[in-house]
Formats: sequence, structure tokens, C-alpha cells
Amino acid sequence: MGCTGCRTVGPDYYGPPQGSVMNEPAARGSFVSATDPAFSPEPAPGKWWRLYDSPSLDELVGAAFAANTDLRVAQANLERSQALLRQARVARQPTAVVNFDPSYQQLSADSYLFSGALAPMGLYDTGVSVSYELDIFGRLRRGIEAAEADDEAVRAAYDLTKVTVAAETTRAYADVCSAGEQLEVTRRSLQLQVQSTQVTQRLVDAGRGSRLDFVRSSGQVAQIQASIPALEAQRMNALYRLAALTGKPPAAYPKSVESCATAPRLQQTLPVGEGTALLRRRPDVREAERELAAATALIGVATADLYPRVTLGASAGSTGATDHFLTTPTNRFGIGLAIHWQANQNLARAQIAQASAAAKGALAGFDGVVLKALRDTESALTAYSHALQRDDDLVTAQARAREAEQDARRLFFGGRTDFLSLLDAQRTLAAADEAVAGSHAELATDQVAIFFALGGGWE
Repeated sequence: MGCTGCRTVGPDYYGPPQGSVMNEPAARGSFVSATDPAFSPEPAPGKWWRLYDSPSLDELVGAAFAANTDLRVAQANLERSQALLRQARVARQPTAVVNFDPSYQQLSADSYLFSGALAPMGLYDTGVSVSYELDIFGRLRRGIEAAEADDEAVRAAYDLTKVTVAAETTRAYADVCSAGEQLEVTRRSLQLQVQSTQVTQRLVDAGRGSRLDFVRSSGQVAQIQASIPALEAQRMNALYRLAALTGKPPAAYPKSVESCATAPRLQQTLPVGEGTALLRRRPDVREAERELAAATALIGVATADLYPRVTLGASAGSTGATDHFLTTPTNRFGIGLAIHWQANQNLARAQIAQASAAAKGALAGFDGVVLKALRDTESALTAYSHALQRDDDLVTAQARAREAEQDARRLFFGGRTDFLSLLDAQRTLAAADEAVAGSHAELATDQVAIFFALGGGWE
């Protein structure tokens, strides 16, 4: 029901004010750190994890979306918010109350100034009353605006939870595969070192080698072996995280990815888009903006308390003895107008000041979220581009270490160098292999960080 000629007090909200960080040109352009050839200005995809072309990962993310406990909580919060919105909208509708109260009573004769005794009798009261607030100054309309904005903020919070679940699931999957890759590298290094130790033992037995060479080689075997338990624990812990993310107990971790031994890595440029798309996409930015809208609407709710509340009312019913049920003497009706106004407006003005201060705080919080979104993205892009450079250098160093180890092995067994030179070359190669595997794990983590910063995954 509308209200012709009514006015809505309080400020109207049309979006973040002109002076907000979001409206600055520097916040809406291309990313400063996206000049590396590894990045593309193409729009960031929604279901970004599909870029890895991994059916196992796709299945895990789908399972997490279906059963993750954080998402279930977020869904419950959303349902509650929608119920609160319906409650706010109902306030603009007429309210109707129907009653029917029959009874059998012994009335007090003295209360009717009657000297004798009154016989027990059946009594009843029934009727219907209707009331409707005219909302002349927009108190209810502003309340609905605030409830709608709050509901949209809760929806954005739900979307943010989906982004987080997708990123954490992908990160846990990457950790499983990265730990598997590092384990393979370590076990391969261990196997080569064991073979070298066995050859050294045979040389010692044949009188062509020293006991010291064998002890040094055995020590290298133990050193490589010592890193395996930590990597196995890392892999299992990542599997347990996957189980929890998909709503399962640790014992039911996904066995299908347990043997993964290749860290997920994109073989293409990363589509990152630009600032405007980022701020439009990230759910936390949308959530903060909707909270600002709700806070602005609440100023109007508080301002409306400076003005009278006007309510129309009507009632009809029947009250009397049951013997005279609904007869003319028992029937009644009424129609009226109720006006309530708080003459002392100090309380209302204090509430307006509170709402205005809350709106200022919401604007500051919104600016902070925007700045964080831009900072997170720039930092993630910078970290990834430098990690790529480091990875290239480590791969080059690994190739050189492999050549050096092969040369040292050939020279040692040819009797042209000592075992210490071979051992040093083997240590260098093992360290290079581990560094490259660790770099691949870091790249996978950095890629997930980029996509998480870009805010995709809820669409």
C-alpha cells in the first residue's frame, strides 16, 4: 500500500560517495604489477580452478560446495536474513487481530451494586481489529531499505565463503600434489645416493677406496632420508584438510588424490582483468558497500522519530452473554485515528547522531576493504612474478648441478678426482632438485593466492 504525498526523511543512498577510494581513478585502472608476460588483461574467470584441467580438483571443489560446514553456516545466515527482510516488509502491511474468548463465570454481585446473588452465566467476547501505519515520513520505507541492504550484505558474505572454500580446497589439493612431488624427488635422490654408497662400499672392499668415503656417503643417505617423514606428514595433513573442507572426517580423506605427485601449475598466462572488474567482483567489497547502504538508511529511520506516527484503526465485535450471542445489544464497532509524537526530541536526535556516526564508520570500513582488495591483488601478482623468475633460475641451476654431478661421477670412477668432489656434487644436485620441487609448490600456492585475491569462484 502506497502513501500519496508522503515524504521520506533522511539521506538517499545512490552508491559510494564521490570521495570514496572506490571512485578514485587509480583504483579502477590496470594493475601496477600486471606488466609481467605471465599475466593477461583478459577478465578473470569465475570457476578459475578449471584452468588446471584437473577432474580430481573439479570434483573436490564441487564436493566442498555441497558439504562444507562454513558454507552451511553461511546458508543458514542467509535464510535468517531473508526472513528478517520479510518481517520488515510486513510492517508496511495492515495488521489484523481476531479474537474469540468464551467463558462461564460467576460474576460478583457487589461489583454491580446488586444486593442479591447473580446466577452463573456464559459470557463471550469476539471481534476483529485492523490497524495501518500511514508511514507519512518514511520510517518503515527506510527500515525496509536497511533490511534489503543487510540481506544483500549477507548474500555477499555467503559468496565470500564460497570464494574462500574454493581457494582453500585448491590450496590443500596443491599441497598434497606438491608434497608428493617433493617426496618423489627426495626418494629419487635417496636412491641415487644409496647406489653411490653401495659402489663406494665395493671400492673399499676391493682396496680402491677409503673408509672415510663410505662414511661420508652413508651420512648423505641419512641426511636425505631425514627429510622424508616431514614431507609425508605434510602430505597427510593436506589430505586431512581436504577431508574437512568436503565435510568428511579425516579417516575419509580422498584416496584418489593421495598418489598425486605433480604440483598443479598453469601452462598459460593468468587472466587477471583490471581494477574496476576486481572491485565489482569481490564479495567482501560488495558486502562492505551494502553495509554502508544499510547504515545510511538507518539515519532515515532515526530521523523519522522526530515526526509523528499516524495510525488508522478499525474494530468490530460482539461482547455479552452467550444467550444473546451476536444480537444487536452485544454488537460494537469503531474507527479512529491515532497520532503519537514524542515531544521531547533529545532521544531522537541522539539516535540520529548515533546512526550518522555509524554511517561514517561504515564508509571508512568500506574504503578499508577496497584498499585491502587492491593491495592483496597487487601483492599476489608481485609475489608470483618474482617466484616465476626464481623458478627459472632454479631450473637452470638444477641443470648445471646435474651436469656437474655426472662429470664428478665420471672423473671419480675414472680415478681422476677424489670422492669428496663427487659427494659435494651429489649434495648440490640433491639440494637443487629439492629447491625446484619447493619452487613448484610455491608457484602453485601463489597462483591460488592470485585467484583468491581476484575474488572469483562464487558466480
